[in-house]
Amino acid sequence: MPLDPALRDRIVAAVAENFSEQVAHTQALMRFPSTRGEEQAIQDFVFRTFRERGYAMDRFAMDRAQIEAHPGGARFTPEHSEAPIVVGIHRPREERGRSLILQAHVDVVPAGPADLWTHPPFEPVVEGDWLYGRGGADMKAGHAANLFALDALGRIGLQPAATVTLQSVVEEESTGNGALMTHLRGYRADAVLIPEPEEEMLVRANTGVLWFRVEVRGRPVHVREMGTGANAIDAAYRVIGALRALEERWNADKAGRRHFEGEAHPINLNIGRIEGGDWASSVPAWCRIDCRIAIYPGTSAADAAREIEAAVQAFARDDVFLSNSPPSVTFHGFFAEGYVLEEGSEAEAVLAQAHEAATGAPLKSFMTAGYLDTRVHALYDRVPALCYGPKSENIHGFDERVSLASLRRITTAMALFVAEWCGTEAAS
Repeated sequence: MPLDPALRDRIVAAVAENFSEQVAHTQALMRFPSTRGEEQAIQDFVFRTFRERGYAMDRFAMDRAQIEAHPGGARFTPEHSEAPIVVGIHRPREERGRSLILQAHVDVVPAGPADLWTHPPFEPVVEGDWLYGRGGADMKAGHAANLFALDALGRIGLQPAATVTLQSVVEEESTGNGALMTHLRGYRADAVLIPEPEEEMLVRANTGVLWFRVEVRGRPVHVREMGTGANAIDAAYRVIGALRALEERWNADKAGRRHFEGEAHPINLNIGRIEGGDWASSVPAWCRIDCRIAIYPGTSAADAAREIEAAVQAFARDDVFLSNSPPSVTFHGFFAEGYVLEEGSEAEAVLAQAHEAATGAPLKSFMTAGYLDTRVHALYDRVPALCYGPKSENIHGFDERVSLASLRRITTAMALFVAEWCGTEAAS
């Protein structure tokens, strides 16, 4: 049953009345430079914010043994964040509606050279409809929307008539282990909503992602005799060529894959980092490349990892130098499988109604070829996992920005969704 029109209008008005405070809260989140391993301060801030609203609180660390024993867990490295997971729980007086998890991540990718930003990356600026700054779109605007969608109900004297769990996680940009830890902690709900920046659309399918490192050893000599040595950086570039060939094969395998066969290039390999050598006048003895590649839903991370290793080994066997000094391949971050959100769930139908009420347009869905934490809830909780959020530009790039008009529409849709999915009761 759709919401009563009078209640709908009250919720829409409540979001609008509180939106300036929501923007200010989003900016407060953005001022924390919460790159990987630096999220403790923002999680403390989130904990206080949730607790001030009266939510039951839980704060816990990653359990390395549990995560690494899980097929969807990524291996820990020295760079892995030690920041806690923060959870706030709303419990109704009477559990009459359907339960919900609202989740967001606080970790952000590095800003890169500051001189390439129009404004300092961690000093949020509003210009016209756009809120600029690192992490504003991905995804502190969504983090704030989770909270303020619930605040809108409280503003009109209501609260969800079901358990709502607010989850603030880390490691979304590196491993997905934060979201997996909430699953291992035992948090479950009838549906999950994660407001990533998704252009006011619903993610229908999502690739899995693997991170891996290839290390090549060379034979160092003085450059005057470089013909007698072996340049590890040059050799690494040859390995990259072999990985590009693997990428091409995987893209050619899109035929017959629903949600992917119409995409020009669904599988993307990124050589994200390269380092090597010790001295400009010495033939480099070592080179490491850090890589990211996508995999199709239904492909296991373990199988994809074996195929990557096999491709590197096969190339090395036919390379004059590498055949005697084979590269090593290690997996050190994302080890995540993709998912497809099947059509027809009641949760999607409720979100579609809420979206149309908030935007005046039907809800569209699409495939996105990046990692999303919704994979945890789709694959392991086996509940409708809805990834849906505001319009943005330049996420992971310079001058990242999120549309405030879109954010307001999305927050309105989320508040309407919560009211219908969970039901409402008088605020306690």
